[in-house]
Amino acid sequence: MNVSIDNGLGNAAASEAMRHAMVASQLRTNAVNDQRVLVAMNTLPREAFVPAEARAIAYRDTALPVAGGRAINLPMVTGRLLTEAYLQKGDRVLLIGAAGGYTAAILAQIVAEVVAVEEDAGLAGLAKDALAGTPNVTLIEGTLAQGHDAGAPYDVLIVDGAVEHLPDALVDQVAAGGRVVTGIVDRGVTRLATGRKTEGGFGLSPFLDCDCVVLPGFAKPKAFTF
Repeated sequence: MNVSIDNGLGNAAASEAMRHAMVASQLRTNAVNDQRVLVAMNTLPREAFVPAEARAIAYRDTALPVAGGRAINLPMVTGRLLTEAYLQKGDRVLLIGAAGGYTAAILAQIVAEVVAVEEDAGLAGLAKDALAGTPNVTLIEGTLAQGHDAGAPYDVLIVDGAVEHLPDALVDQVAAGGRVVTGIVDRGVTRLATGRKTEGGFGLSPFLDCDCVVLPGFAKPKAFTF
């Protein structure tokens, strides 16, 4: 996938320099060590996947506000999630929280098929435009917490944001032996976590406490009380 835009940063060379600096200072120094992820993030112009008003800050080491109260993750967070997913060339991936399509575009360079779900109409429209010509990505405009059961089972579930509760409806769409990576919200702290679905069940193990954007629609169900 080759994307070239007038990004408001001055010129393509400036954008390329900031992209290389992002990889060197934000990714390699934070255990993003999957070479395929590094190559993709070193190649894709992140500013092509955010609204015009956010392009000038596309490479900041912070969450990036985009639209409708939403933000996209720090590059390091996305890089760590993709690294811990142990992606395989033949994988079919369900991506929750497609936003403007950046993570889907990274995945498209690594795996066989990506089904990316986004519920914000504005972000879904941005992703559709940015991912035009990327044949192995299917963009679904729908409720994040419901995923896309029609395409199941998936080898990998990636939730590109933190959730209070990972619904069974999403886990059920993962094949036995499949991998899951997500952010979680635990007593006000956001963490990254990984898990593997087995015939016997499923569980998540946190591996890093870090800032992570919180996705809407994943509130933990309230416990029943008498």
